[in-house]
Amino acid sequence: MTEIIFIIEDALDGGFTAKALGESIFTEAETIEQLKVNMREAVECHFDEKNMIAEKLFN
Repeated sequence: MTEIIFIIEDALDGGFTAKALGESIFTEAETIEQLKVNMREAVECHFDEKNMIAEKLFN
């Protein structure tokens, strides 16, 4: 299993932002609870897109 580390910060306009180190993953939310959900969805989407691109290139 690969570990992804996020930097979580207070957003200037309220809420929170999360940015993954070493990956192009960014998300935001009004609450920490929603941010956790958004982070999971962003990671799943990011790696699903990479898998789809790899499949197109190598198939």
